[in-house]
Amino acid sequence: MGRQSRDQRDTDFVEFVAARRARLFRTAYLLCGDRDRAEDIVQTTLAKLYPRWGRVQRVGAVDAYVRRMVVNTHLDEVRRPWRREHPVEHLTDRPAPEPTGPEDHDELWSALRELAPGQRRVVVLRHYWGLSVEETAADLGISTGTVKSQTSAALARLREALTDEIRGIR
Repeated sequence: MGRQSRDQRDTDFVEFVAARRARLFRTAYLLCGDRDRAEDIVQTTLAKLYPRWGRVQRVGAVDAYVRRMVVNTHLDEVRRPWRREHPVEHLTDRPAPEPTGPEDHDELWSALRELAPGQRRVVVLRHYWGLSVEETAADLGISTGTVKSQTSAALARLREALTDEIRGIR
């Protein structure tokens, strides 16, 4: 690969990251509910993407590929919690970060964080990304029937939580 094409590949990658990073972070945050973990998920995803960038670009459907990488990286983190564990003596005391995005203040985001992880993943892909049932099933490696049932159950729980919030029950 020539210097010119490497430079162009790097430029294209930087432009992609600049344009999509906020959405990737929000997706990771909606999946895991934790800003630090979401940042780790995005960083891991981008680190895995960079060496594959030329091939991913040539094949096309970059957004779908990266979206699936974010979901898979999140699933890897959920399945391997020991990767996140640190001895207590190495942790520093620090205050919780101040809320900085609408998801920290909004009742919908709060209700979404209360969903079971599988339901949350389906809702994020179906309604935040706007994917079809089939695309969601393919991204998550589950059946379309599971996507439909998870979506139905999640929307019912969200509806109930938001109705309770409106009525002041919470």
